[in-house]
Amino acid sequence: MSLCYLIVRSVLQLAVLRFQSDTFKELEIVVLHHELAVLRRRVGRPPLTAVDRVFLAAASRLVPRNRWRSFMVTPATLLRWHRRLVAWRWRYQGRAGRPPLGRDIRELILRFARENPRWGYQRLVGELKGLGIVVSATTVRQVLREGKLGPAGKRGGPTWREFLRAQARSMIAVDFFTVETVWLRRFYVLFFIELGSRRVHFAGCTANPNSLWVTQQARQVTWMLPERADAVRFLIRDRDSKFTNGFDAVFRSEGIRIVRAPIRAPQANAVAERFVRTIRSECLDWLLILNRRHLERVCRVFINHYNGHRPHRALDLTSPSPTRVQLQRSTDSRGACVQRRDLLGGLLHEYNVAA
Repeated sequence: MSLCYLIVRSVLQLAVLRFQSDTFKELEIVVLHHELAVLRRRVGRPPLTAVDRVFLAAASRLVPRNRWRSFMVTPATLLRWHRRLVAWRWRYQGRAGRPPLGRDIRELILRFARENPRWGYQRLVGELKGLGIVVSATTVRQVLREGKLGPAGKRGGPTWREFLRAQARSMIAVDFFTVETVWLRRFYVLFFIELGSRRVHFAGCTANPNSLWVTQQARQVTWMLPERADAVRFLIRDRDSKFTNGFDAVFRSEGIRIVRAPIRAPQANAVAERFVRTIRSECLDWLLILNRRHLERVCRVFINHYNGHRPHRALDLTSPSPTRVQLQRSTDSRGACVQRRDLLGGLLHEYNVAA
């Protein structure tokens, strides 16, 4: 070992004499190279930051290729870093190519796909084109993949909630409820309610709901059914004797099937029963009814309020057929003037934004 040390020392002395300078730069470089080789044998691959990669890649463009062995990474790595930096240089906002798809269009594509699991890529493209939005089938496929939605037939069918709501659009229910006047006279109120939209139709009230009167009210209701967007297929009613054969015949002539609720099963007609509770607790229990004319006016006012203003939980806190300007949920309407409208002598209140 002593002999080897003396030989190495002699070689270094010759190098110093041959390349002697004031700062011994060449000897220092040799020492640094040797220390780097030692570190490579003892230490694993050190972590490199983005600044390290930029510095080494930039330095490699100035050092000759035959001296790249001084770097701690391979030449292929240096070239890859350089190519990545050059590619990043050309990533600017004004680059040419297909413009990115807007977020609102992406959400619309995903909405169409979820609501229509049997629609393929071309059908989705056609529906969007009908709305004035031009996209390609490849773009639609890519958006569905990013949203974790498969092609047609593999997105899953509707949920039970969606299925029941779709069936409810073709159903209406009918029922009676009674009201006692101040003079202890009993009146029967007949109403219809659409299960899908919760819209109530006031048929009338009478003290004697005989077969002729009930049949006439059924005819008047069937006259307005063709105005609905969804055709009515089923009519739900209980087994009350006031619903005569003539009443059922009117609806059967329109292709509507009569569904009679089981005996002592009010939950089978729960939507109609819930409306009866609502009109009693919010209106009729707080008023003294004088006569039939007074009862008709009260029912019409409340039903108009029920259809056009009152929020419903089943409708995401909206009304069945709003006839007022809804309060905007943005911050711009928080400071707006809100006006109150009183109904039935102040029993009901409706709030609207002042024009």
